[in-house]
Amino acid sequence: MKHIPVVKHPNNILRQESVIISDTDLQSPELQQLIDDMMISMKEENGVGLAAPQIGKHIRLIIAETPTGPAAFINPKIISVSDQIVDSEEGCLSVPGVFGLVKRHKSVKVKAKNRHGEPIRMKATGLLSVIFQHEIDHLNGVLFIDKAFRIIEGESTSAI
Repeated sequence: MKHIPVVKHPNNILRQESVIISDTDLQSPELQQLIDDMMISMKEENGVGLAAPQIGKHIRLIIAETPTGPAAFINPKIISVSDQIVDSEEGCLSVPGVFGLVKRHKSVKVKAKNRHGEPIRMKATGLLSVIFQHEIDHLNGVLFIDKAFRIIEGESTSAI
């Protein structure tokens, strides 16, 4: 396992849409190694989430810190959202030294596959809900600074 450097804004790599991971690719040793490397990178960068585009890979893969530890979510998709909106203070490993307030859904339902190709459906609330919304935005070439209604330069309290 190795640490992979995180791509920093304004690199255009962060603005490209990611492609779906095929079932064939899901079983590849290269993808399994990438998942391990992304988990290491997220931990070493003190993040709670990491999307493949942040390390220069345009595939629909995210790592999220869950209550049971870091987990991989392959081809994640938000299938429903709560009506309630919350103001989320967010930072990003790809946008160092900047944080901002973003309106996010209080909870989301997500479907994805785990690293073994098994389907996952889960409801996320609180920080995990924000992580899913933030990381899935990355898969679509969107950064939190695009959605923030207030930007502050300085040290963030969290880097997603």
